[in-house]
Amino acid sequence: MKEQLVQFVANDLQLSLNNVRNTISLLEDGATIPFVSRYRKERTGGLDEVQIEQIANAYDKYLDIDKRKETILNSLVEQDKLTDALKDRIHACWQMTELEDIYLPYKPKRQTRAELARQKGLEPLAKLIMSQHPDDIDKKAYAYLNDKVETPEDAIKGAKDIIAEWVSENEKARREVRFHFRKTAVLTSTVVKGKELEALNYKDYFEFSKPLKHCSSHQYLAITRGEREGLLRVDISPREEECLENLNRFFVKGNQRSSQLVKESVSDSYKRLIKPSVETEFAAMTKERADEEAIRIFTGNLKQLLLAPPLGQKRVLGLDPGFRTGCKLVCLDAQGKLVHNETIYPHAPEHDVQGASRKVSQLVEAYDIQAIAIGNGTASRETEAFVTNLRLDRPVQVFVVSENGASIYSASKVAREEFPEYDVTVRGAVSIGRRLMDPLAELVKIEPKSIGVGQYQHDVDPGKLKKSLDQTVVNCVNQVGVNLNTASKYLLMYVSGLNTAMAQNIVDYRDANGPFPSRSALLSVPRIGPKTFEQAAGFLRIPDARNPLDNSAVHPERYDLVTRMAADLGCTVSDLMADKALREGINVDAYVSGDVGKPTLTDILQELDKPGRDPRKAIEVFEFDKDIRKLEDLKEGMSLNGIVTNITAFGCFVDIGIKENGLVHLSEMADRFVKDPYEVVSIHQHVRVKVLGVDLHRRRIRLSLKP
Repeated sequence: MKEQLVQFVANDLQLSLNNVRNTISLLEDGATIPFVSRYRKERTGGLDEVQIEQIANAYDKYLDIDKRKETILNSLVEQDKLTDALKDRIHACWQMTELEDIYLPYKPKRQTRAELARQKGLEPLAKLIMSQHPDDIDKKAYAYLNDKVETPEDAIKGAKDIIAEWVSENEKARREVRFHFRKTAVLTSTVVKGKELEALNYKDYFEFSKPLKHCSSHQYLAITRGEREGLLRVDISPREEECLENLNRFFVKGNQRSSQLVKESVSDSYKRLIKPSVETEFAAMTKERADEEAIRIFTGNLKQLLLAPPLGQKRVLGLDPGFRTGCKLVCLDAQGKLVHNETIYPHAPEHDVQGASRKVSQLVEAYDIQAIAIGNGTASRETEAFVTNLRLDRPVQVFVVSENGASIYSASKVAREEFPEYDVTVRGAVSIGRRLMDPLAELVKIEPKSIGVGQYQHDVDPGKLKKSLDQTVVNCVNQVGVNLNTASKYLLMYVSGLNTAMAQNIVDYRDANGPFPSRSALLSVPRIGPKTFEQAAGFLRIPDARNPLDNSAVHPERYDLVTRMAADLGCTVSDLMADKALREGINVDAYVSGDVGKPTLTDILQELDKPGRDPRKAIEVFEFDKDIRKLEDLKEGMSLNGIVTNITAFGCFVDIGIKENGLVHLSEMADRFVKDPYEVVSIHQHVRVKVLGVDLHRRRIRLSLKP
């Protein structure tokens, strides 16, 4: 750990230096973010997983700068150009842009125009012009003619190329241009001539112009996608006249002929070298900010989706709706095991309503079905109407479930491993049924970016997106906890401290030896050592274990402490967990010690009060308006039930029971200014919306959440 970098991180995030130092130390020792957040609050000062991730990312950023400085210093040593002053400047610099500016004059170059001019012996002439003495430069240029420089004009032209490079490598000049970019840069986009029809999706950006600092993330990502596809031309430029005026003030020192040549060189340097370079910098910075915003929104949506209310261990009939190919139907037991599957054809073209009704009724009775899950894709509304009109022999709850990513799962290696003897249609129906029972356990099997709750997720940095989404999945899995004796390897691999191989070893051991009787039995699994056990154990649950703490979030390292609490009260741990009066008799201060403070003790008491509690809300039944089946049924002014399916920087999308989702723009989310949609809505929230407008041609719906 580098103490100077720790101080930088603490200053940047405005956090306690000691807390940041301890957090980085824990992470470097192999602790995971969920473990540190949950079980090391005394050392971190109670930092949550978001703050710990920010610390990790900020420290990594400074490590990257430190590594780059080492590379630059080595390069300067090899070139024999490293002076003490230069070394001091590099050591003192902690901004990557400034660091690259320092290194730029020494950076090995390809064959630039300036380098070619130097090879022709024109650098002394460039220095003479740059000095701007009242000499006759045109006459002086004759002294530099040779077999590679034929005329005085050629000599002066080469010298100007050298001056242009000097200007472009000048730190002050680059800072000045960056200042103007920050202050006045405008982003413009225009459609490529002749591609108007092909670029129709980008119609809003055919003649677009906006100050770069006010350009939203979704606008920038859309524009850059259009540019990548060859449909839009994009430019980022500050006010050129102001830039050149200030640059000339730095370099032009008079009105003589040499000063005019310097002025021409400055203009050339700005247009050919500095402006394109700084434009690339600002495009990259804007892209990075847009990526961060898109990733923030995607991870927020994903977290809400993963923590969606579960139905729990109920017997479920899963239905993947369809017209011509029929509705694929599966019956699942309370553990999600597939016990039956077949296809019914209640819709066109077969219209076998009677046969389909009889079959569903028989299966509900035969498998004691408690709930029906219907995918929200094609024929969903028709299938929901068919099911709700059935006369079943018992009350059965009916739910419409999001199919996002189900097709990805059904064709994946994971699905083939789970159901090698079944085709994709059966696997898709199973996924729909299991999503109702436990969304988290099922969605972890799908690549996060395929779940369909992001904003321009295919345009952002794939490495950063994957890292952030994976960490979100890890945080959610560990927040809920995992049943060690029923969890699939795909769920176990996200548990703190575990990986794919360890998860498979746990499943193999469980298959060979039966259910784990205790958390400590986990140490018998190959490759599960004390460190892995420390990181994972607190997030694993064993219902009906001999030690009731094994089904709680109390970490095994604190079992002795809880046992001592119970002994001091003259009862067992089970008694302590069952009797609130006993727990209220605990004097917390009596158990504070070196590594156990009040935060840990508070967590333990809360867990004893509700051991193994699921932080997710209870599931609710929802119904769409029965009279709305297609876009043409909508009328301006209608008030409808809806479900929030996606949240973006500019608003949210709402499913109102038809194929097309409607958009609630930020300005229509409340009777007040809304900066962030998360202030108002969440994924899968049930809402009441008003129809503001319907565009049949573009298949778009405008909605409002305002009363």
